[in-house]
Amino acid sequence: MISTLELCHIVESGFLPAKCKCTIDANDQIIVQIFDRERGHADLLAAGIPVSSLNSSRAIANLIATLKEDLKLHAAGRRATAHQERA
Repeated sequence: MISTLELCHIVESGFLPAKCKCTIDANDQIIVQIFDRERGHADLLAAGIPVSSLNSSRAIANLIATLKEDLKLHAAGRRATAHQERA
């Protein structure tokens, strides 16, 4: 198994050029925050992901892909809301 420091680095690198912060809590669960580049606040927060579930490169890649999809859905919802407010 890779170190938690390396695991966080891999996850954070998966979202470049966006800012991503990955931390491990006392229960060995990952917290991932992905920030909006323009506004600087967190666009997505994913918590409670057990470190033990990320035991292969495939599992890490699947986590990153899932979070990217969640981020796209969140952004699409935000654009739809902004469009409705203008109408």
